[in-house]
Amino acid sequence: MKVYFCGSIRGGRDDVHLYRKIVDKLQSYGTVLTEHVSSSELSNRGEDATVAGEKAIHDRDVDWLRQCDVVVAEVTQPSLGVGYELGRAVDMKKKIFCLFRPSSGRSLSAMIRGADDGNLFVVRDYSEDELENILEEFFNNLK
Repeated sequence: MKVYFCGSIRGGRDDVHLYRKIVDKLQSYGTVLTEHVSSSELSNRGEDATVAGEKAIHDRDVDWLRQCDVVVAEVTQPSLGVGYELGRAVDMKKKIFCLFRPSSGRSLSAMIRGADDGNLFVVRDYSEDELENILEEFFNNLK
């Protein structure tokens, strides 16, 4: 199984420790195409866009979206990029699982929360100690 993981990069890296936990767990279900999102080495400046160019980053990531079987997104930290990825994934009719932590004090965008159809697009509130069980439940239900 190929998993596309979405998490904030340029929108802020406050949750990178959670991204690492999520990616570690996701790797037990398959290949995580976007493992780099969980790297603590990656700053909020993102990848070195001057090397490949921002268009190359965009095109690579959209190609990974096309290849993936499922999209998992941590959506607590607002991110234009994550929103864009989710919109593209919806258009591609990908199975999407969004994770949001209400304890952050933030409110999740109505465009994300309202997209939850209980089938292809699922939004789940969680606390950090529930993370592994929630991912396990989601992936068990995929089979």
